[in-house]
Amino acid sequence: MSILEELKWRGLVADCTDSTELTKKISVPVTLYCGFDPTADSLHVGNLVPLLALRRFQLLGHHPIAVAGGATGSIGDPSGKTAERQLLTKEILDHNIASVKVQLAKLLDFETKQNPAQLMDNASWTAGVSFLDFLRDIGKHFSVNQMVAKESVRARMEDREAGISYTEFSYMLLQAFDFMMLCRDANCELQIGGSDQWGNITAGIELTRKKLGRQVFGLTLPLITNADGSKFGKTVAGAIWLDPKRTSVYKFYQFWINTDDRDVIRYLKYFTFLTQDEIAALEKAHAENPGPRVAHKALAKAATDLIHGEAATAEAIRASEILFGGELNGISESTFNDIVGEVPTKEIEKAKLDGAGVSLVDLLIHAGLCPSRGQARKDIEGGGVNINNLREASAARVVTAGDLLFGKHVLLRKGKKNYVVVTVK
Repeated sequence: MSILEELKWRGLVADCTDSTELTKKISVPVTLYCGFDPTADSLHVGNLVPLLALRRFQLLGHHPIAVAGGATGSIGDPSGKTAERQLLTKEILDHNIASVKVQLAKLLDFETKQNPAQLMDNASWTAGVSFLDFLRDIGKHFSVNQMVAKESVRARMEDREAGISYTEFSYMLLQAFDFMMLCRDANCELQIGGSDQWGNITAGIELTRKKLGRQVFGLTLPLITNADGSKFGKTVAGAIWLDPKRTSVYKFYQFWINTDDRDVIRYLKYFTFLTQDEIAALEKAHAENPGPRVAHKALAKAATDLIHGEAATAEAIRASEILFGGELNGISESTFNDIVGEVPTKEIEKAKLDGAGVSLVDLLIHAGLCPSRGQARKDIEGGGVNINNLREASAARVVTAGDLLFGKHVLLRKGKKNYVVVTVK
């Protein structure tokens, strides 16, 4: 299966220029690029589709370039935006690029001798170009009529309140300049990106033809939306980041586990390297019995393995199992802290647990798990109460400092799903 056939099977082709010629071109290794503007010091899951596409090309022998927008990032791409981006300083952009390079190394192979990935910063080929030179040598090849016709620009111009500044209006020319320079200096013949980049990509194709007399190609990938129409990668808490300091590994894993049943097979195709046969088997199992969530678990494990590694994924799985009654033995404090953020918490003075301690009956009431002492006794004696995921059937049980996990927490559970973490202060 060729790379284009695989992308089509995975539902990852939105549009391309001259598919017949492109198919011929990529039948042998080519150099291709995908750009990203370093607007933050971390990528997020919304960046994964084009970056994983670069990896898919690399695995089949092609030469991928990830272009960091040190120049374009200082301007801001109007595509898909309803308002002007905040302008970033060079220092912030440099910091963001350095941070993101660490994440790119998990997605692309920069070390292989055969076809190593490259990270380039478009500030390196724009820094020496004066404004007048750019207008004379690049701007003259674009008509304002042509630029206004692009969807990303037209949508902003139709919004009378927001509008579009000349700064962002010029973004298209800068991205076109990138493609031309990469073709000239790195023999790059293909640009990929999200479907909102189509106008910018075709502008680069035209500029390259006019300035260099060369044919280059464009391929766009679909912008992912959830089955309910909401934007992929967004939650109530915000974006799902690849940096574990921004989004913990546990929450990253949970994001994929919580995928809508209607989306899970699509996302297995988009975000994993599982084969057609492996995904077909998961699709069959999911259709026959979605209850065990086999497809969801495969998606979450594959995506988390890719970004955070197998050891971190194993910890996230353990944390998930804890909220279904799994054992706490050997769990790390950082993983347990992730759980604390997912369930209700209640503070208690440590002095109350020292010495004689607090009766389990009173602690259940304090935690809000039981409304009265009578109900607490009934729940305990009925076998419905757990301390640190160990069942406790004695209403005479006393909770002391010896029950604290990491010297700070007691995990109480009533029934199957009612958790409270009691934390000492």
